[in-house]
Amino acid sequence: MKTTSSETLATAAASPSRSREGLLLLALKLRTFIALFLIVGFFTLTVPGFLATGSLVIMIKHIAINAFLALGITFVIITAGIDLSIGATLGLCGMIAGWMITKGIVLPMFGIAIFPSVWVIVPVVLLIGAFIGAINGWIITRYNVAPFICTLGTMYVLRGAAMLTSGGQTFPGLEGNPLLGNTGFDEIGSGTLLGIPWAIWIMIVLAVAIAYVARRLPFGRHVYAIGDNERAAELSGVKVRQVKVWVYTLSGFCAAIAGIVVSAQLLASHPANGTAFEMNAIAAVVLGGTSLAGGRGTILGTLVGAFVIGFLADGLVMMGVSEFWQMVIKGLVIIIAVIIDQMQNRMQQKAAVVAQQAVMKAQ
Repeated sequence: MKTTSSETLATAAASPSRSREGLLLLALKLRTFIALFLIVGFFTLTVPGFLATGSLVIMIKHIAINAFLALGITFVIITAGIDLSIGATLGLCGMIAGWMITKGIVLPMFGIAIFPSVWVIVPVVLLIGAFIGAINGWIITRYNVAPFICTLGTMYVLRGAAMLTSGGQTFPGLEGNPLLGNTGFDEIGSGTLLGIPWAIWIMIVLAVAIAYVARRLPFGRHVYAIGDNERAAELSGVKVRQVKVWVYTLSGFCAAIAGIVVSAQLLASHPANGTAFEMNAIAAVVLGGTSLAGGRGTILGTLVGAFVIGFLADGLVMMGVSEFWQMVIKGLVIIIAVIIDQMQNRMQQKAAVVAQQAVMKAQ
């Protein structure tokens, strides 16, 4: 009887502690939404017109670029990988689009240059981006190269290739020439549907499509299984190598979308476009709750993380904060996000152990 009473007292004493831990864990899981609310609230109070319709549309157009990259690498990070080449892929794909519009495809043997229409240029550039991603995935899986090293090397290769396409110069005037039949590229950057820019529509469609794959299709479940325990996933029949190649292919494809949209918005392609964009994308994914250790993450979280990074960056610009301080603040945000991610991992592991012990006692 005494033992039963002591166990009851111990359980009662532990309940408030567990309740606090549960609330803290919930706050950690909702950290992206909390951060978004705080950032929007702060800049709304300190920056006049921060949420004005015109400003909001411009900011979301900026966010869309980061969202394309972040959505693309979410699956990569869920598999415990990384892709540092997405910014360089963006730059190279933009240069290829600019090259085809302004220089055309030269055929020396016939002494002519073919100027393809935008309906040809866009699919070709998207395929090139996907191919770059597939090469990354193939090297990583075929030769067991660490994703960080492989994609770091690819980043330098792509930056160099982008420089070589124009000798380091910009391809300007991407409106095209009506006489050549290659106009319409600028519509991607400045066109609207129902008053909403195309970049935002593309972001919405891409997010919905990837979220559907993650939640509804076997491929999405395989991605999470690999990140949770690659060996167990392989033993259960998951084609680990194929899945990894496909997630890097998706990453390259999304980077190509970003490259096209950036060049269309600027009406110019520069080989340095996309420099350091991969850092913002990784920050958005981590802020969104995706674990760098793999096995955990959501597309909605990534999208909200992209909004946090975007609103923070544009808000700081509108406040007149210097670019140097912006870099410091972004770096601190990334560090804090990783620390919080590790805290969440530890708390979830602890909660799992406690739950397992409770089940064993009940038995």
